Amino acid sequence: MEVALGLLALASVVCAGSALGRKINVSVPLLLVLAGVVGSFLPFVPDIELNPELVLVGLLPPLLYAAALQTSLFDFGSNRRAIGLLSVGYVIFGTIAVGFVVWWLFPEIPLAAAIALGAVVAPPDAVAATAIARKVGMPRRIVTILEGESLVNDATALVCLRAAIAAIAGTVSAAGLAGGFLLAAGGGLVVGLAAAYVLTQLRKRIRNVAINTTLSLMAPFVAYLPAEAIHASGVLAVVVAGLVMGTKAPSMPNGAARLSQRSNWNTVQFLLENSVFLLIGLQVRTIVEGVQGDSLGAARIWAGCAVILLAVLLLRPVWVFPATYLPRLVPAIRRKDPAPPWQYAAIVSWAGMRGVVTLAAVLVLPADLEHRSVLVLAAMVVVGGTLTLQGFTLPSLVRLLRVQGPDQREDALNQASLMQLATAAGVERLQELRTDSDPPEVMAMLKRRTQERGLAAWERLGRPSAEAATPSQRYAHLRLAMLDAERAKVLELRRGGGYPHEVLSSVLDRLDVEESMLDAAVEDLDMSSGGGEGVAQPGGVCAHLESAPDPGVPGNPYCADCAREGTTPVHLRMCLACGTVGCCDSSPGTHASKHFAATGHPVMRSIEPGEDWRWCYEDDLLG
Repeated sequence: MEVALGLLALASVVCAGSALGRKINVSVPLLLVLAGVVGSFLPFVPDIELNPELVLVGLLPPLLYAAALQTSLFDFGSNRRAIGLLSVGYVIFGTIAVGFVVWWLFPEIPLAAAIALGAVVAPPDAVAATAIARKVGMPRRIVTILEGESLVNDATALVCLRAAIAAIAGTVSAAGLAGGFLLAAGGGLVVGLAAAYVLTQLRKRIRNVAINTTLSLMAPFVAYLPAEAIHASGVLAVVVAGLVMGTKAPSMPNGAARLSQRSNWNTVQFLLENSVFLLIGLQVRTIVEGVQGDSLGAARIWAGCAVILLAVLLLRPVWVFPATYLPRLVPAIRRKDPAPPWQYAAIVSWAGMRGVVTLAAVLVLPADLEHRSVLVLAAMVVVGGTLTLQGFTLPSLVRLLRVQGPDQREDALNQASLMQLATAAGVERLQELRTDSDPPEVMAMLKRRTQERGLAAWERLGRPSAEAATPSQRYAHLRLAMLDAERAKVLELRRGGGYPHEVLSSVLDRLDVEESMLDAAVEDLDMSSGGGEGVAQPGGVCAHLESAPDPGVPGNPYCADCAREGTTPVHLRMCLACGTVGCCDSSPGTHASKHFAATGHPVMRSIEPGEDWRWCYEDDLLG
């Protein structure tokens, strides 16, 4: 009963804290840590002892797996050098450097134990880094590097910790240490790939959504447990499995299972991520009380912990700046990957928040270790200090350095271009499959519905939504109102008892699916400018786009054909060959496309406020 009540209280505080943080625009992780700290000193809140096995086996694998599912394997690969230097090089550097700092401050603590603490505090937390990075709105490359680092660095740190604990017991050698690293990395990689292969093959053959989703929820433990059984890195195995399965998921059959996986993992990630931060705060009183009476003395202990925190904060930029720019002294690397602005390195240096893995790992230290409580307190100070100092100041640093995140206009434009290409592929496939016996109205309906989805993406561009609803937005609003009426009618008939429950549930499920598809269409898109990461050009740049002139936009543009026909345009386009202004394909007249069909002029541009993108009709390319 007490366990159930505790879990209910934990989930309730997590939900309330998350809602409050979003409402008052305060970082949810930091708010929950503070709530936990306050709760730890309340008399009616029981002491909560953090079980390291619960965190390292029960929480860490699903958290890392959920993060890996959402990480692009291709982006990870393109930034592998930066990720590797941080997740392996920096962790080893930090482990040794912090270890010697601890040994210098507290000579009474064995060097092996000091290095063990260095391994504990070396890796930034996977949850804290991504949660704050996404909220701040950093450039995607920085977010990718931080995500990739936080996925792999726990594996490096836990291997270092394992070696340090073995050294405390006097059972480590250089050969054994090298062999342990090779086994951890190689074994974790192999087990992760094997788990991903087996689970992917199973999920391809299972159509039942519930079973398919259950296999997905089992995946992190299917990868973690075998790897740990052979003394490889279970953390690395989970990350590898998550990266591979996240990449494979969109191409797997059974769309319902894919939607179910996404929804369930979003819920699991939300609960675990935020519970982790609350648990961090709840440990404060217990850890502070644990050092009372230690022979090192309170003043010396707290001063030493402050110095350790300072060392952790300073050592990261000491590593990050050289690791960012020294490899680019090699001409081949510099040509392939030019040096980023120094502001990027500064932000990565300051995005080093530690989290629950640090607290859980320090509790793995032997119980009979002398001054163990001091090491636990030092880990707590590093976690609390980095979360507070770096977490609260990171958004201000990003603004101060004027580093801007992705431009939402460019994202919307790229999305529209991608939808256009996908729609064209679908229509082309329809032409291949159609037969003479197919009813013309069915073909027309399929083509219209496919094209409407692509047109809706283009309609999100252009004039602000406050001016007038686009056809797709108006359709979504009206259809949602119709669905409300349809659902009310079904519920009314349900009360009459004239229809079986299964039939009613099936109809309601269909209405829910359609409503979920429409919800996104009515959300207002924030078109505020960002840093801009460029318009995606997957097909390259064609000769038409390169040679197209750039005539000036008329002062009061309008579609002459719409004016003559009495129709209302949605968005306006201008031919770059002759300057003719026409309306977009969402407009009733579709005069821009008709102008291309009549004249063969291949390139037009948008003349909506704030837009200057071009489109080549001939090659279906965005420029």
